[in-house]
Amino acid sequence: MKYPDKYRLTADESRFLARKKWDENVYCGMRMENRAVTFPQTKTILSGVNVPGVQLDDIQAVLNMRDAWRFLLGSIDEPVNLAYMCRLNEYIARNEALVWGKLRTGKVGISGTDYEPPVPVWEEAEAALSAILADGVSDTEKALNVFTWGARGQLFWDGNKRTSLTLANKIMIQAGVGILTVTDRHMEEFNVQLLAYYNTGEAEPLKMFLYQNAIQGIQL
Repeated sequence: MKYPDKYRLTADESRFLARKKWDENVYCGMRMENRAVTFPQTKTILSGVNVPGVQLDDIQAVLNMRDAWRFLLGSIDEPVNLAYMCRLNEYIARNEALVWGKLRTGKVGISGTDYEPPVPVWEEAEAALSAILADGVSDTEKALNVFTWGARGQLFWDGNKRTSLTLANKIMIQAGVGILTVTDRHMEEFNVQLLAYYNTGEAEPLKMFLYQNAIQGIQL
């Protein structure tokens, strides 16, 4: 198996890890979108305190991710499917996109690449996600596959990387195999790998990078 699970946590351990690291994951989502907010600012916003100098749309984005994680932590046992992914996007892209929580119906471009993702079709996206989840690989690899598929597929008008990251973490937390978070140290290389993936459609280099650098857990 190319991407074996690095961790095997109990349900309680997995939920503890998720609650301990969720603020880092919110910040990871902000950095993926090049939001001008620091980790200390993110933690302050999450604690309900206003931060002078931070743009209102950046504050909104942090609060959206907060609400998505609250929803995730309260629905760990719910099945993973396209409808659940749409519910995550409904939180994450709220007031950021033309429409949130629904598959996009028009064309979009991605900065830095000529790749143009096709307009998604519900039945095709649902079948693709079901195939990923039914594949006989580790839960960690399923999460990596969901993230890469969702990020490049651009199923929604906005918040695709954040939605795909959160859904990947839902899979990992539910299975007790850790969480997926890209830290500041690795964010620049992540962006390089992601852009290459957009251009080529070859997911393995990005998956290997994430597997080696972005999976956190509890050492017992």
